[in-house]
Amino acid sequence: MAAATGAMLLVAAAPGRAPGADTGARASAAPRPGAAVTLLVGRALDDGRRDADRWCAVHTFRPALCTRWREQRVLATAAGVASVLRTPALADAERAARSDALPTDAGAPLEIGLADPGRLTDVTVRDGHGRHLAGELTHEGRRWLNAEPLRAGEAYTLQVGAQDAAGAPVGATLHFRTAPPAAGSRLTVAFGPRPGTYGAGTIVTAALSHPVPAGDLLARARLEQALQVTSEPRVEGAWHWVDDSTLHFRPRTYWPAHTVVRVRSGLDGVQVGEGEYGGPSAGLQFTIGDRIEAVTDAAAHEMTVRRNGRVLRTIPVTTGKEGFRTRSGVKVVLRKEHKVRMRGDSIGIKRGTKEFYDLPVFYATRVTWSGEYVHAAPWSVEAQGEENVSHGCTGMSTEDAAWFFGTVREGDLVEVVNSGGEKMAPFDNGFGDWNVDWRTWLAGSALASVDARPQEDRLSPARLHPTT
Repeated sequence: MAAATGAMLLVAAAPGRAPGADTGARASAAPRPGAAVTLLVGRALDDGRRDADRWCAVHTFRPALCTRWREQRVLATAAGVASVLRTPALADAERAARSDALPTDAGAPLEIGLADPGRLTDVTVRDGHGRHLAGELTHEGRRWLNAEPLRAGEAYTLQVGAQDAAGAPVGATLHFRTAPPAAGSRLTVAFGPRPGTYGAGTIVTAALSHPVPAGDLLARARLEQALQVTSEPRVEGAWHWVDDSTLHFRPRTYWPAHTVVRVRSGLDGVQVGEGEYGGPSAGLQFTIGDRIEAVTDAAAHEMTVRRNGRVLRTIPVTTGKEGFRTRSGVKVVLRKEHKVRMRGDSIGIKRGTKEFYDLPVFYATRVTWSGEYVHAAPWSVEAQGEENVSHGCTGMSTEDAAWFFGTVREGDLVEVVNSGGEKMAPFDNGFGDWNVDWRTWLAGSALASVDARPQEDRLSPARLHPTT
């Protein structure tokens, strides 16, 4: 078994040989012409109905209760040729023909099992575009179940390798198709940021075309499974639901310098909720530059800027005074604005009062959408390094502000400590995601909630904490 993007991927091998198995150890298990194993291939047929038997539990079906569940007996042979065996349950030729003609329900499980002594060694399922379907093989090798949903409107090739009771390898290849997606709008996703080079604090965003309610955990989990993030080098990371239409992805710790990040959606054709399917969405690739971190100690009135752990400059600063304390915590550079007009009424200060201001500001590096910047403040040079006199921004000399402006990029990290200000909000005023501890971050994934449900309702454990 091989893992890919946080999910189990079973790779095809010769009949009866597990991927990566030692060829010498298998020499005694050469194919015997008469070797064969009966496979049980279970799937739910799509006959256009949406009744109660749609969600019949796997391996607990009763034909009278779960009329749409179809379990075929297939003979796997040493030559790798599959033969469909008719069983008494399918003796009715008319019903058998009708069942064969109907496509598989993409929202239902696909199961491979053994009816004879032996074990499954590998199961590979590919769609018509060559994409693998993730699955899970039980440790005793008796049963395989898909770990991610089938795609609607796809043709699939199923290759099974097994061994009979004597250890002889056998195999089978089967084909099936799924029903096309229901008519209507398709769920798509727009990823951010734009392609480019960003800082180590960059957050991957996913904006959905329409909401997925918090109460529909299974739909949310299926959607998360389809949103794939890979990186070089590999890091641990996870999606977190910000609201019904927005997800954020971040690593457990900051991105390593010079990481290449790729984001893609596998939603197209995937059934997300009842009658709702994903549509095509554009992928994304971006790069992380040097790791720039600026830490402001408001009590010491200085900012220390590091590149890849090495101190570049220590800058005298002034931060928010009493009543206007600078927010504490980790923020991320949102954008750089060479010149900004700052007015007191933008933060609730009335015109005509002593605290009101209206002035041009240069070399302004924005860290919150509400108007917190790191910027040039030539009017407060005497206070810089000595006391906090600003209305919440971090002020410094024009020379230092120009240097800082030219050094940082979007996604770089700006942290404030010892300010006495309120904590930076996680999501509603920029990117405060790094102020959320990892355990809490993981709790914002629907996959963690689905894993707490009964075993038959769970998705693959390999998808619990998506890693890149």
